[in-house]
Amino acid sequence: MASSPQREPPRPPDAGAVARQWRAARGVPWLHGEVARRMAQRLEMIRVEPARVLDWWAQRSGSRELIAARYPKARIDALEPTAELAAHSAQALRGAWWRRWRGDAPGVFVESAAAGTELAFPAGGAGLVWANMVLHWVADPAALMARWHAALAVDGFLMCTAFGPDTLLELRTLYRELGWPAPSHDFIDMHDLGDALVQAGFADPVMDMETLTLTWPDAAALLDELRTLGGNAAAGRFAGLRTPRWRRALEARLTERLRGPDGRLALRFELVYGHAFKPAPKLRVAAETKVSVERLRDMARQGRAR
Repeated sequence: MASSPQREPPRPPDAGAVARQWRAARGVPWLHGEVARRMAQRLEMIRVEPARVLDWWAQRSGSRELIAARYPKARIDALEPTAELAAHSAQALRGAWWRRWRGDAPGVFVESAAAGTELAFPAGGAGLVWANMVLHWVADPAALMARWHAALAVDGFLMCTAFGPDTLLELRTLYRELGWPAPSHDFIDMHDLGDALVQAGFADPVMDMETLTLTWPDAAALLDELRTLGGNAAAGRFAGLRTPRWRRALEARLTERLRGPDGRLALRFELVYGHAFKPAPKLRVAAETKVSVERLRDMARQGRAR
């Protein structure tokens, strides 16, 4: 019996391209805000009331008001991938009248893209890590999940979203047929992301997905929208700038391929949602196990806190 062909591993984004994109990032893409709204609806199923929330890459998350509405008593800290975005976050927090009235002082932290598992945020400080549209931009998802895990307190939980592998499928198919380099890097399947969360130490991960189809009146509007979501971070993308002639040819191809019966151009986006909890550490049992009194006391305190 012939074995089924193995899937090629997804090609991660180019770290340099992502860094350049985040240095130039301004504003919240419409799609990020819509995904944040849909993820916030899932919070109704979770009874935990976090006292401190860490909004990961907050300036592009479009989530602060949604989190504050669900957890009005929580302190919401921001973590940004660059110092420039951290400065924008700090300015936004200073201008929020309701923060001044409440008298708390949320922090703004900067996370280096090369941080590995190192944390800029106090370890174990968050009851909720909120990461909207972050995961698909990192070359090492396992390292990012390890940082999420480290940032959470025991019994804290993670809420995250990302693009799934069918995102921009029509566009990637067109580029492949034309013999062009990929228009985007690869996105990871939700089942693989769920497995990675377990490997990172999370418990009870729940993953689900949905597909949104967005439409535009013409190819120029479509390309402008895609630009707000970020540039092409594929390692094998076109080198250098394209010419106006190439741009016109691309728009003509997009119009021909993507136009629907209503005359609008359509692209699908696969959206992956995940949430998981950080469990209390388990004691490994061997034939003979030695545990310090201090360790037993820590475990007992954690059990009472739950």
